[in-house]
Amino acid sequence: MSASDFCFSVGVREMKILLTNDDSIQAKGLAVLWSELKEIAEVVVVAPDRERSATGHGITMDIPLRAEKSYLFDGKAWAVNGTPADCVKLAVNCLLEEEPDLVIAGINRGSNLGVDIFYSGTVSGALEGIILGFPAIAVSVTEYLNPDYRYAASFTRKLAPKVFEKGICKDTLLNINVPSIAPEEIQGVEITRLGRRKYINSFEERVDPRGKAYYWLGGDVVDSIDESSARDTDVASISKRKVSVTPIQVDLTNYRAMETLRDFFDDLS
Repeated sequence: MSASDFCFSVGVREMKILLTNDDSIQAKGLAVLWSELKEIAEVVVVAPDRERSATGHGITMDIPLRAEKSYLFDGKAWAVNGTPADCVKLAVNCLLEEEPDLVIAGINRGSNLGVDIFYSGTVSGALEGIILGFPAIAVSVTEYLNPDYRYAASFTRKLAPKVFEKGICKDTLLNINVPSIAPEEIQGVEITRLGRRKYINSFEERVDPRGKAYYWLGGDVVDSIDESSARDTDVASISKRKVSVTPIQVDLTNYRAMETLRDFFDDLS
């Protein structure tokens, strides 16, 4: 089986991009990215009607999904009362007149490094693109409070045509994290693997006006950067002021453990 059986390759016609996010259709990062991409492609935006950060790959099953046509983005946009994964599913199956060549999620306000990808609505929007059979990119900047989206947007604008013209493997999304610094301070680009990132979670207990307890999740992030073993991780790359590009696949199988488990379960069958 040839590499072309696994990878996308499209011709010279105009690229069609489906753009989504998890920060809502009103998010600045989405607008900045759209303003760059519309110069090189036909872009349709289908994004949540409100912030849906940290929704992971959740989909809506218990209430109807509604897609409201938006005046934003030259009117080529819908606001959906669902998750980023919902947005991509609905776009491909109901809203778009033609299938996209590329699904892009972002620009997310805040990084998506290491285990963040399991919680991230941004990554899940791109992942749904992969599940549906389209190349996909997730883009995030590392700052939450006062992000600088300029370099992330221009970098994605340069990357998208390469994906369109040369193709990327259809079972892989590119998870891109960009330091939120001035473009001239970026120190390059690295191809990385997922690093180690964990959160020291704490729940603050509060009491509502009716006397019932509720809990507010907080906590600090801890990035593990061991120079001997983690030089090629996304976490280490960001610490060096470099853009991190991590290929992510849907298949989470631990193949190394399969043979061990076969032996382990022999006497249970």
